[in-house]
Amino acid sequence: MTGATGPDYWVDLYQAQQRLGGGFLLTPRYILTALHCLRGLSTPDRSVHIILADGTRIEGQVCRQDESADLALIEIGAHHYVPLKMIRKAGRALVGGRWEGPYRPALDEAKLRGNIDAQSDDYACQGGAAIEALQLTVDQVLGDYSGYSGGPVESASQGHEPIVVGILLEQGLDRADGQRAANVLFAATIAEAVSRFDHLQLSHLIDVLRPPGPPAERQADASRPVAVTNGAKVEEWFHRLQQWAESGEMDASQIAELKFIAARRAIENDFGGGSG
Repeated sequence: MTGATGPDYWVDLYQAQQRLGGGFLLTPRYILTALHCLRGLSTPDRSVHIILADGTRIEGQVCRQDESADLALIEIGAHHYVPLKMIRKAGRALVGGRWEGPYRPALDEAKLRGNIDAQSDDYACQGGAAIEALQLTVDQVLGDYSGYSGGPVESASQGHEPIVVGILLEQGLDRADGQRAANVLFAATIAEAVSRFDHLQLSHLIDVLRPPGPPAERQADASRPVAVTNGAKVEEWFHRLQQWAESGEMDASQIAELKFIAARRAIENDFGGGSG
């Protein structure tokens, strides 16, 4: 992954030996994927096997899904620990800039990259919802990009560390014959994804961003005082952001993204480390 400084954060999703699709770590507890990648699930409990980029295999379960936006959250099993440093910093895309897709469905498949052509807040996705989405042109003309669904979209500004700005959902349609377009993809923005799930809102964020560590770390944590300063600050910011939302000064997607950033930075300041 060009320009990356930390571990890869994308994952492959399986049930038994059947590959379902791709996704990526949005927080240390949750994986974001395209819902249509999970159509092959056959067990009632919605359990999945998650294979991290380094080959580590962990367990997870589909905990939330939004059919209209074609998005799903997978919760990592509580006994698995994913360090915060594996999470890629998120942000907003720059229209006219370049993008890259670090995830590929197989080792002999191409990595995708291209231009961010447009951003729309009312793109009608195949699930039926009007979502905030990025329109992407792909340099690699493959014809069928379905195996890349659920993978992250990164900005690729020259000289800057990549940030994740979206999740690949679908290809554009050829208006002439109704077939798939050769090299136009659409991705939901990270702000759109965050706004779709209550698990990424105030009541869940602190637990999501500070999951239980390994047993040795938990015992050490119990013996040292808990920092509260940043917790108070993040509560204050959440209250202020809610006021902005109610007054119409900022839209819902912006508010959701800022809530996520505020909580993450508070946790990083209290406990150190992290890639954000």
